[in-house]
Amino acid sequence: MAVPAKDAPREYAIFCQADGSGERLEYLVKEYGAADKAATIGDAATFTAPVKEALHKGCTHQAEGSGDCLGFAARDASGVLTPYRFERRPVGPDDIRIQITHSGICHSDLHQIKNEWGNSTFPMVPGHEIVGIVTEVGSNVTDFKVGEHAGIGCLIDSCGKCEQCAVSEEQYCKGGIFTYNGAYPDGTATQGGYSTHYVVNKRFALHVPKSLPLEGAAPLLCAGITTYSPMRYYGLDKPGTKIGVVGLGGLGHMAVKWGKAFGCEVTVISTSPSKKDEALNRLGADKFVVSRNKEEMEAAAGTLDGIVDTVSAKHDLVTYLSLLKTNGKFVIVGVPAEPFELPSFAVVFKRLTVGGSLIGGIKETQEMLDFAAQHGIVCDTEKIGIDYVNTAMERLVKNDVHYRFVIDIQGSLVA
Repeated sequence: MAVPAKDAPREYAIFCQADGSGERLEYLVKEYGAADKAATIGDAATFTAPVKEALHKGCTHQAEGSGDCLGFAARDASGVLTPYRFERRPVGPDDIRIQITHSGICHSDLHQIKNEWGNSTFPMVPGHEIVGIVTEVGSNVTDFKVGEHAGIGCLIDSCGKCEQCAVSEEQYCKGGIFTYNGAYPDGTATQGGYSTHYVVNKRFALHVPKSLPLEGAAPLLCAGITTYSPMRYYGLDKPGTKIGVVGLGGLGHMAVKWGKAFGCEVTVISTSPSKKDEALNRLGADKFVVSRNKEEMEAAAGTLDGIVDTVSAKHDLVTYLSLLKTNGKFVIVGVPAEPFELPSFAVVFKRLTVGGSLIGGIKETQEMLDFAAQHGIVCDTEKIGIDYVNTAMERLVKNDVHYRFVIDIQGSLVA
């Protein structure tokens, strides 16, 4: 007899990832459940009690607080993350419940848990690169089904009435609510994806194509859309367009992948000569320029139609503006804690556009996921357990990650 998904959401979510394969299910039991019971499941085609028991794992963390959701939270600007229990709202008529399988670590998570932008509220469970399996849907939900792969990005609500919402650019809505470090209308704090599950309105849930591995798909919900959206908006997506990508980290390597998929000529601009082989031979960039090499920068001057600047540390914009052609576009997507300096002469003498971009709307994010599935594009990741998360943050400060940390929630955070 089949067990309802909501009665064992973690075990059901893992079962769904077997996609009907007995061999795959046996592997998942050994990886995430009771290895000694792997032989008891047979070729299970439905989620039965023996499968539930084989996939079960006891609670992995003692946590402060109370509630049905277990996460890791920062309690103050030290940014140290520790186990924390809190209550998610019940599934309403327009909601879906996602059992989180993986959550990416974004550089903005680091800024937020350390209050480097000055707007942090604690306790804070970070994480806005969330993917998992739908385990429950509200009575009004018809476009999501239990068992489907789904995701949540940086936004979980907006006013739905303003000019920005009307054109599916909810990220610019003044009434937008962020996935964490925000607040619901009743004042309850939003908490993010370093947690076991999330309940979200169907309008802000995303379909994650099954062809995309969940681990590699998670960072698409921020790193992916943060680079995809401005390249589309600023016209840096046309075949033959010559684009530069400043920085080869989590955002930068995604910009390279999109650029190649769009048919652009891509130049990676980095302070690190050691990244040349990676950029050219593995990611497929066409050219590589070391920004600290005067001769290479002079040779590249005036050759680019546009540049996507992904760097989140303080740096000099003027250095890179010289690489643009007349009418070139310089798009900022990294968010350093310190302000930029921008001398006007560097812009006016070539009629340059210096712009920015913030993630993307829900419609465009879904378009991005579908495009990624069509072209087989995912983020390059380093999978970690939740207990490694503080070390990962320390490494993130040093840019010591290739290219995105992704937390294996289902394997390391069990309520």
